[in-house]
Amino acid sequence: MKNYTHVSLTALFTMALLGCQPTSSSVQKKPELVINNSQDAIISQQLAQKALNSNVAYDIVESLTVEVGPRLAGTDKDIMAVDWAMEKLWLMGFDKVYKESVQVPAWSRGHASASIIAPYDQPLVITALGGSVATPIKGIQAPIVRFESLEELTLASPGRIEGKIVFIDHKTERHKDGNGYGVTVGGRSKGAVEAAKKGAVAIVIRSIGTNHDRMAHTGMMRYEEDVPKIPAAAMSIPDAELINDMLKRDPNIVMSLNMTSENLGIATSYNVIAEVTGSSKPDEIVLIGAHLDSWDEGTGAIDDGAGVAIVTAAAKLIQDLPQKPARTVRVVLYAAEEVGLVGGKAYAAQHADELDKHYIAAESDFGAGPIYQIDFNVAPSSFSQAQHQVSAMTLFGVALGTNDASGGPDVSMMPGLGVPVASLKQDGTDYFDYHHTPNDTLDKIDPKALAQNVAAYVQFAYMMAQSEIDLRPLASSK
Repeated sequence: MKNYTHVSLTALFTMALLGCQPTSSSVQKKPELVINNSQDAIISQQLAQKALNSNVAYDIVESLTVEVGPRLAGTDKDIMAVDWAMEKLWLMGFDKVYKESVQVPAWSRGHASASIIAPYDQPLVITALGGSVATPIKGIQAPIVRFESLEELTLASPGRIEGKIVFIDHKTERHKDGNGYGVTVGGRSKGAVEAAKKGAVAIVIRSIGTNHDRMAHTGMMRYEEDVPKIPAAAMSIPDAELINDMLKRDPNIVMSLNMTSENLGIATSYNVIAEVTGSSKPDEIVLIGAHLDSWDEGTGAIDDGAGVAIVTAAAKLIQDLPQKPARTVRVVLYAAEEVGLVGGKAYAAQHADELDKHYIAAESDFGAGPIYQIDFNVAPSSFSQAQHQVSAMTLFGVALGTNDASGGPDVSMMPGLGVPVASLKQDGTDYFDYHHTPNDTLDKIDPKALAQNVAAYVQFAYMMAQSEIDLRPLASSK
């Protein structure tokens, strides 16, 4: 009991520093919750305590953002990030460090500018959406037509749209779990196709974000074969509000848009991988991942430098144990997540023959806010056992959640391939203030919250590496 008392007090102190409210399981265990008190669980608590007292994760993300910075897939900076990761992981002493090539789309942002030229003369702050084509050299000058959402655009008649610039004005709501993003992001990814089908000459969306800074949020968009490719951009949220105020005065608003973005074909990047070799089941894998690439506007600190730091620091703590866990802990730093989960899909294809040996996978890709809950996606018959296995995480303020986890973007295809996953859910209340903007910089990371993430990931990874639970009994019995 002495061990648990010490850890519980530490957890409460840590949560107070992070501004979190302690859960009931942090102060007084719920009657139905029996915390795992095995030797493995005690070791996991000791690892978590080391994580809370360590600056390793912050040092990693500082190094990445300062020494490499923005690292758009398919660019020289992307390869610089790969070289940085290979050297960093070797110097940290992992048992294995290697990389696997991935073919990725290459694209140049170029220059983007826009303004309202009638009936009011006002400049706008915009940015090209990833993958967009350019405007003609002299730009585009056309009336705008506003839609509340992608759905409204889809239902509109072509007569309203032909020859115009579509403006999707869908506001993103702020939520702790970030689910407002899922509601609005379709306008970014699919809007150009739907607008072009109806004769639009370009599309500009309200940024998919929750901030009120005058900077635009980029992000990937998609074209379809046999549909004309039109330029696609995002404008800052204050500029979207400015246009709304103009439309109240005059419905005939004319925009000038000029973009020089360019698709550059296919380039080679790499998934970078490090391993802590398991002691008795080395061919079985606990995967913890993040993506190494970033957009090119900020320095990629929260998206996803933080994730790179969290999973790497967690694995380093396990690497330094005097006795390695049973299973191999594999860190995967994925390539080209931002441009379509390219590294995640490539990993699943390249490792198809060993996916049955992947015990569980999880990815950190939601900034550096404190982890407040762990969800699983395992066989229903194993769910309560999996929760009990990691129940000591509740002593550090992490609640036991549901069995409907996605695992994170680059591992989201894993459940469909039979691999169990977990989601260590972070507080993303302010994540979409900075997401895909020039404001994604190191100062947005709270070192204490980052350390709390490492504590959660190291407990999860270690306990899964030691687990005796069959997380997919149906798959294993085939």
